[in-house]
This record gives sequence, C-alpha cells and structure tokens, in this order.
Amino acid sequence: MQAAAAISGGSIILPRLATRRSLASSLPSPPALSISASSKPIAPNFKGFGSSILRSPSICAVCPRRNGGERSDLVVVRAAAEEAAGAGEEEVKEAGKFGETLQLGLLFGLWYLFNIYFNIYNKQVLKVFHFPVTVTVVQFAVGTLFVLLMWTFGLYKRPKITGAQLAAILPLAVVHTLGNLFTNMSLGKVAVSFTHTIKAMEPFFSVILSAMFLGEMPTPWVVLSLLPIVGGVALASVTEASFNWAGFTSAMASNLTNQSRNVFSKKFMVKKEESLDNITLFSIITIMSLFLLAPAAIFMEGVKFTPTYLEAAGLNVKQVYTRSLLAALCFHAYQQVSYMILQRVSPVTHSVGNCVKRVVVIISSVIFFQTPVSPINSLGTGIALAGVFLYSRVKRIKPNTKAT
Repeated sequence: MQAAAAISGGSIILPRLATRRSLASSLPSPPALSISASSKPIAPNFKGFGSSILRSPSICAVCPRRNGGERSDLVVVRAAAEEAAGAGEEEVKEAGKFGETLQLGLLFGLWYLFNIYFNIYNKQVLKVFHFPVTVTVVQFAVGTLFVLLMWTFGLYKRPKITGAQLAAILPLAVVHTLGNLFTNMSLGKVAVSFTHTIKAMEPFFSVILSAMFLGEMPTPWVVLSLLPIVGGVALASVTEASFNWAGFTSAMASNLTNQSRNVFSKKFMVKKEESLDNITLFSIITIMSLFLLAPAAIFMEGVKFTPTYLEAAGLNVKQVYTRSLLAALCFHAYQQVSYMILQRVSPVTHSVGNCVKRVVVIISSVIFFQTPVSPINSLGTGIALAGVFLYSRVKRIKPNTKAT
C-alpha cells in the first residue's frame, strides 16, 4: 500500500519533470563565448535601467536633445543655488549690521553712564576736599596708570613717538590740562547742572576760534544757531540758585581751553605721517598732563592728599580715596569710549550724542543732588541745549560756492 501510494504520488510529479527536461533538451545550445585581444567590447544596453545615472551630459554622449534639456536644468539648479547663497550672504550682512548697531548702542550707553558717575563722584569729592588742582592731578595719575597697563598687557598698541610729534602734542596737552582743571574748579563752586549748562557754550567758542586761527568762516545758519545757546545760558545764569562768579568764569575758561585744544589739533596735527589715532593721542596727552600739573599742584596747594591731612581735616579717608579713584576711572573711561565712538560715527553724529549726554548728565545730577531748579532756569537750560542740537545739525550745511 505504501509502495503504491509512492508510485501514485510519483505519477503526479515525475511526468512534469520529464516534460520540462525534454523541452530543455530540444532547445539549441548557445554558442560558446570566446574573448580575444582583438575583440571589441560590447556596449551593454541599460535602456530603462538606472536612467537617472545617464542624465549627465558627459555620460549620455549620444543624446544631444536630452543633454540640452539637462543643461538647462543644471542652469536652473545653479541659479537657485547662487540665489540661496546670496540670500545667505545677505542674512550674514544683516546680522553683522545688527551686531554693529548693538555694539554702538552699548558704547553710547557706557559713555553716558561713565559721565554720570564721574560727575557725581567728582562733585562729592570736591564738596569736602577743596583742592581742585590736586583732584585733577589724581585723575591724570590714575589715567596714566591705566594707559601704562593698557600698553604693557597689549590691550592697545604702544605708539612710537618722535620728538617732532611730542612738540606738536605739547600745546594740546597744555590746553587739555587747563580745560580739565577749570572744569573741576567750576564743579567745586557751583552745581553740576549749572556747570554743564555753561559748557553748552562750547560751540560759540569753537566758531570764534576757528574763524580766528583756521580761517573757517561760519555760515549764516551756524551764526543763527548760536543765538539760542547764548540766550539760554544767560537766562539760566540769571536764575541759578548756586551762581557765583568763580564757578561761572571757570566754566567759561573750560570752554575756551577745550575748544582751543580742538583748534590746535587741526592746526598742528595735519601731516599724515605725524598723525595719531584719537585714543593714542588722548593717552599721550594724559601722561603729559600729569607731568605738567603735578609740580603746579605741589606749588599751589601743597601735599594735601595724605591720610594724615584728611584725618586732621575731619574727613573720611577711605570714602575720599574711594570716590576719587572711582571718579578718575570714570573720567578716563568715558574719554576712551568717546574716542571709540568717534572712530565709528561721523563728527556730526558724535556732536549730537554729546548734546544728549549733556542733557542726561544735567537731569541725573539734579535728581541725585536734589538741586533746586526754577521754571525759568529750566527754560534757559532747555533753550541752550536746543541751540546746541540745532548747531550740530546746521554745522554740516556747507555754503554754496559759485564758480566765477
């Protein structure tokens, strides 16, 4: 039974196998392949297989129409890639501009902040220590130390100064020394707000000195802008509660010497081979001012900045020293930041920023020291500062020169 079942099962499969073998044996056998050195390679036909590989014109050498279409596709792809790259560059430029704007805004904020703290600490020292020459020397000494550290540690390149450059810088150092000394003398006599209101007269002295020594005649617009400055300062001076002639004349002398420094810098530092950048020039002037004023301070006021003298005068030594140090650091810092801003913006923008700085200093000092201000005094200060702003705007208007 098992054998029969096997036979019967085999009777179902074996005939089919036999049929297939008989059909295979009936087909002709393929010719044998022979490869010789002279045989030409047979190019395989990949039509319909991997057609995406053949889209390169260098591969499909027999498809000119296809190559032309694919070349246009490549042009489109390249144009899209270049457009994307250009968009990326624009984004990088915009990010760079935003970063520069943010950095400039930070510098303006530091400029104002350092100036506010300098005036506050300086006024606090001068109220109890009535030796403005010594205070000014301390500020120059701290600034000199700051400059030397900056050069020593490579924070700023140490300049190579010639004798001719030192001779040209000496007049600038003299008027710089006097300008800061007169400012401190004024701050010791009158309110901070009043000193800075008087210092709003700087454009008036700038126009006069430029006309006298540089031959730069002002335009009618500039002359008109000086009227509200002079009128506003006069109105504020008449109604100032802390007014005294010593403080007023000291502030005026500060205006004269500071603007003389600007005129001298244009007159003497004109040769490119002898010119220095603003930060380096300010650093050298600070060192020279220390050596110019220190002997005068000893001769005029004596050695009064010692712990023994301060204790004998009933002053808090630590407080005076700390505030003097902070005032000196803020003084040098705001000057450095001011020159950094000047290297990034135009003189007109810097002048407008300086006008805003004066407004900020006046308001902050009035709030901090609780300075009594009358409405007329405020009006005079506002008119003077508005005139300064107007002057900074019309200063860039050049007179029309007609060819004759």
